[in-house]
Amino acid sequence: MMGKRDWPLWEIFIQPRAGLNHKHVGSLRAPDAEMAIGNARDVYTRRGEGESIWVVRSTDIHASAPDDRGMLYDPSDDKIYRHPTFYDVPEDVEHM
Repeated sequence: MMGKRDWPLWEIFIQPRAGLNHKHVGSLRAPDAEMAIGNARDVYTRRGEGESIWVVRSTDIHASAPDDRGMLYDPSDDKIYRHPTFYDVPEDVEHM
């Protein structure tokens, strides 16, 4: 029999309102996705502040290493067209 300490760790993402991004709010342990959603609802949306809940096993999340930052982002520096610093914006254009 699996104890609570052996349950997988789940990362919890809550969407506060329709149309907004889901945001990571924390982690919890649960034996399956259904229980993880139920527990996330109880723990992270007690006052009805969530529109949608995502649960993802922590083992299924893959991230880049901080040491790889240069390798990931440096190639975009040589494409100056991605940086709009040399474009003229007309004065009548708002919120640019």
